[in-house]
This record gives sequence, structure tokens and C-alpha cells, in this order.
Amino acid sequence: MPDRPDGLLLAAGRVVTPARTFAPGWLQVDGTRIGAVGSGEPDRPPDVELPAATVVPGLVDTHVHGGGGASFDGGDPDAAARVVATHRAHGTTTMLASLVTDTPDGLVASARRLAALVADGLVSGIHLEGPWLSERYAGAHDPALLATPSAELVDRLVEACGGHLRMATIAPELPGGVDAVRRLAAAGVVAAIGHTDATYDQARAALDAGAAVGTHLFNAMRALHHREPGPVAALLEHPDAYVELIADGVHVHPAMVGLAAAAKPQHTVLVTDAMAAAAAADGDYRLGRLDVTVRDGVARLASGAIAGSTATMASAVRFAVRRAGLSLEDAVRAATASPAALHGLARVGQLRPGHDADLVVLDDDLDVLHVMRRGSWVESPPR
Repeated sequence: MPDRPDGLLLAAGRVVTPARTFAPGWLQVDGTRIGAVGSGEPDRPPDVELPAATVVPGLVDTHVHGGGGASFDGGDPDAAARVVATHRAHGTTTMLASLVTDTPDGLVASARRLAALVADGLVSGIHLEGPWLSERYAGAHDPALLATPSAELVDRLVEACGGHLRMATIAPELPGGVDAVRRLAAAGVVAAIGHTDATYDQARAALDAGAAVGTHLFNAMRALHHREPGPVAALLEHPDAYVELIADGVHVHPAMVGLAAAAKPQHTVLVTDAMAAAAAADGDYRLGRLDVTVRDGVARLASGAIAGSTATMASAVRFAVRRAGLSLEDAVRAATASPAALHGLARVGQLRPGHDADLVVLDDDLDVLHVMRRGSWVESPPR
């Protein structure tokens, strides 16, 4: 569709903005940015008219390891491009590249290669999910590669990311854990509490030291208990802490997704924790150094432990609305504006003038019809 001098005008049955949902609504795309958003009928005939569709911001996934049969491990540019293309086709226009635990040298090498891809604009940052994790709650991380946090290793990995380390997951009960949280926060990195056997008091100490989010709440952490509330209660009660939720129907019961989202409506972040089998066929895969078998869309280690998900952000939004009872607005915010705010991702996550023209067109079942990134349709444009 050719560009117009006054911008591409799109009208839809619903347009979800930060303040409200316009039904009907419209937005104008000027080059790579959103020029205007409004309610009702636009003042000229639209270039794209979607009366039965809902337009939401491009989805933001800040915890994703792979998809389409590829993964970010190792930092291979071709594999990373395949992961990004796979998720982008399903509505994710912004993502962080998550790395599982590896040797220090392996993580440094992967981080340096991914840092170049951040600089090129393929991904928006790096997330280190390890090596500073609890052996008891290692999940799909090789226990033999876990390490206690030291100032030297923290600094080495931060340096390897070249200013692009957005988040690092840490079990704060480890020796030096709270000091590492403090060191990461001072470096401008989001310190996340996860894969942890922390007590309530240890989790609170980490939050007081600057931790800002819980990595996939409920999963791979000490469970909520009425006499030892653990990290779950500490994260849910803290006024400023965000919580990640894997809304795939496997990791967390829909009632718990709804419970957490109701407790933290402005601080809930939907993530996929997707591995290579996301948007791909069942079969045998690798996650870091571990073998993973995917059957009926569920990824597991030989031990039976869940090994990431095969979800996309669009399917997470749909699950949150259809199964967990979130409003469309709350689910969309948790998949767009909230992760962008947590990670300081500018000009994404909202349909707002001046922001990147990233948007997703959904049908009545919340399935993806079309995706636009920075003013260009990812695949064939709507007619």
C-alpha cells in the first residue's frame, strides 16, 4: 500500500490506547511513528478499514529464549533472526533475548554476540536467566553450571553485554546474592528474583536492595505458605515490584494468573518464557545444554520438569482474557505497556502519538490477523 503525504489512516472496531478503548477508533501512521489516535469516525476516508477487528499495541516479550526451532543461546545471528521473525509474525514487535545458564565463558561469548544484535535493532536487550540460581529450583538449567554471585562475574557479564543487559535473574539467598542485586541495580540492570528458595525476609531484603521484578512468579520458586510466605508474598505485597506470569495454561493455573493480576494490575507482566519449539512442531529440542522433549505443545526435561513454553505473546493474551478472566485492557497492558515501563523501553507498548508504529490487528477470537512494526506490515497488509 503506497504511503500518503498525510499518513496512513487505519480505522477499526476497537482501538486500545493507554487511557481507554475507542470503539470504534482510528489511528494515523506517519512514517515509522504514530501520528494521531482518536475515537469515532476519522475526518477522511481511511486507507485501511477493519470494522470487526481490534487494534492493540505491538506486543512486548521480555522473557523469551527461542522459537521457530531456533534459540538465542550462543548468540548466532541467523538463529536469533529466526526467533525474532517467528514471534514477530505472531504479534511480538519488541523482545529481549534470554539466555539460560552456561559457563561464564559461554555466557560472555553469547552476550557479546547478542549485544551486536541489540545495536543493530534486532532485539531490545539481553536477559541473563542464570547462572546465579538455586540448585533446588534450577528448573531447566544445568545444575552443574550454576554459580554463586561474585562481584567479578557480575561485572564481567555486565561488561560483555556492552550496555545492553536489561535484566538478570538471581536467587537472593545465595552467598553474595543481595550484594549482587545491589550491584546490578547500580549498573542500571533490572534485578529479578527467581529460581529461588528465598524466605520472605530474604526476598524483602533483595527488594530493599533494588530488585524490581519476580521472574515467572510461582514457577521455580519456594511456594506460598501460610507460615512461611516466601518470595511470592514479598513480591505481591511490594508496591513497586513487578511480577512475570507465564500465561500458557501449563505453568500457572488460570485462577492464579487472575489472582496475581488482580493484586498487581499495573505491575503484571505477561511473558512466554518460550523455547525453540514455540510456533514449531512437537519433537526433540535443546535448551542450553539440556535435552527437551515437546509433546502436545508442552516442553519437558527427561525428569518431567517443565522446560520453558511453546507459547507466543498473542496466545498469552488470549489465555489471560478467555481463561484467567482479565479484561482485554488489563491483558494488553500486561503484554505491552507494563513490560516496556519495567525495562525502560522507550516509544513502544502504547498506541500513542510519537510512539513507534507497532500494532497488532486481532479478530473476535483474539487471533492475530496482521502485524505492523515501525510503520511496515510484517507480512501481507490488510485489504
